[in-house]
Amino acid sequence: MIYVGTDKPLPTMDWKKDVPDVWVRSLIESERPVISHFKKAVVQYIGSTAGCGCDFPHVLLQNNEWRVVDDDDNEQKEKNSYNAKTLAAISQNSGEKSVEIYGIWAGNGAKPPRVVEEMHLNAILQPDFRFKEYGFYRIQIDSD
Repeated sequence: MIYVGTDKPLPTMDWKKDVPDVWVRSLIESERPVISHFKKAVVQYIGSTAGCGCDFPHVLLQNNEWRVVDDDDNEQKEKNSYNAKTLAAISQNSGEKSVEIYGIWAGNGAKPPRVVEEMHLNAILQPDFRFKEYGFYRIQIDSD
């Protein structure tokens, strides 16, 4: 699950199974505990082309090491790249100077981040970028 914090709401987009794309919705009641981790006023859910957050590039923490998921699957790499680029575009087009992003498992919104990182939006576009499981990101966006 990927949650994004902004100062103003992002435009919402419905999930369409027949035309999968990155989409944005308001939080449902069970997700509200995630708000406690954000400094930004508005927290929303961003889904990937998979319907959940699975098609965003990510790594899992196993035995104290970050394990890359599906790194040898070219189709998954393309999906990851598309989703990362679309997330970056949504962030860029938001009019915000920065956004906050938290990637967690469904139902675990109250759990604190394991990792907190600050970066520029361009980092998400790098081929080796992966969101870390329970990673919280403060992302700077260039204003034009």
